[in-house]
Amino acid sequence: MSPLVPDFLRPLLDRPVAVFGAGVSGEGVVELVRGLGAQAVVYDRKAGLGRADFTSAEAAGHSLVVFSPGFASDHPWLVAAQAAGCICLGELDFAAQFWHGRIVAITGTNGKTTLTEFLTHALRTAGVPAFAVGNVGHSFSRAASAAHTAETVAVCEVSSFQAETFRHFRAEATLWTNLAEDHLERHLGMGAYFDAKLRLVHRTPSGRFWVGTSVAAWAVRLGRALPPEACVPTEGLLPDPRLAGTVFAEYPQRENFVLAEAWWHSAGLAEAALIAASRTFTLGRHRLAHVADVDGVGYWNDSKATNFHAVHGALRRFERPVLLIAGGRAKGGDIRAFATSLRGRVAHLLLIGETAGELAAGAAAAGVPHTLCATLPEAVRRGAAQARPGDHVVLSPAFASFDMFRNYEDRGDRFEAVVRELAAARRPVGATA
Repeated sequence: MSPLVPDFLRPLLDRPVAVFGAGVSGEGVVELVRGLGAQAVVYDRKAGLGRADFTSAEAAGHSLVVFSPGFASDHPWLVAAQAAGCICLGELDFAAQFWHGRIVAITGTNGKTTLTEFLTHALRTAGVPAFAVGNVGHSFSRAASAAHTAETVAVCEVSSFQAETFRHFRAEATLWTNLAEDHLERHLGMGAYFDAKLRLVHRTPSGRFWVGTSVAAWAVRLGRALPPEACVPTEGLLPDPRLAGTVFAEYPQRENFVLAEAWWHSAGLAEAALIAASRTFTLGRHRLAHVADVDGVGYWNDSKATNFHAVHGALRRFERPVLLIAGGRAKGGDIRAFATSLRGRVAHLLLIGETAGELAAGAAAAGVPHTLCATLPEAVRRGAAQARPGDHVVLSPAFASFDMFRNYEDRGDRFEAVVRELAAARRPVGATA
């Protein structure tokens, strides 16, 4: 076995490692475990992706379980594993034991993926080797398996689901973008949600974490202590001429740049390199991206907006009320209050998915015009029929996608496909795209 295996893990690898979840995290764990000369057994309820059940009988054959973030602490498989005496580690916790470089952690309700990707891009632009890992969609375990040095930076996106079970993960610095209602179907209230992310702060050296304006405000509201020097003003700032023409010139992306800059300066890196990186950075797909203009109407894909805060951030982008496509699977929070908050900012709500009915009730009570739509294509077509030149039809759902789609990417892709069909139907015969 590799001499780089921590002492506490060595005896646990004598038996096969149980890997819960066959997705990106699980695949990375299997690769890392096998690279250590140990065995791995995958458990996943989806047909054909691994063993479909984990009971006390299976638990008896393992000493170590590594689980994906989709497994809550009270999941029956984890309960069975712990009852059998297994050590249970989240994927980030496990991978961190084999990462010999630096770790900069990123968390927040919104913006954390963009900040993770931007900071990685900026470091590479400055000549610093870096990987984007974690909740961004790239397995930390796989990165830990790859060649890296003590100077390599893992920019690690950490969700509340991952942070709440940390036992060993430690970051040299943490950036916490913002906080708003989200994932309350799993966390029992905003206090529990805040505390899950606060575990990451507690695993970061004093003076090496920075939080945005809304995080500081929630800390006061919830009676949690944060040092004043950690609180970075990220809202209501004047325009920054250095960022003109970049994705960070306006909110909500401006907040990400401000936090990146706070860490960048602390790390002694040249400001010019960060500004240069901001000019070459492009946002990932499904983040308030302009898809097309059809008959003078703009169509925007913001499918990654899976909570209320993200939708409000998107709406600030537009000077006039939009036609908003919203709805999906609830993640907790006050749905009717959210519908009320759209009054004056949304010209018409086009509602889809499991939460459509409750959103419609809230919209009716608040006097927000709305239409229930059975499918996403219907919502796009109804939006097109109502829109006038200068209007914008925006997919910014506020909810998870799993009621009707594989994921938020699938939802955004289907939206863009319908918009392209709409544009093609309007194009004169013989015209080219």
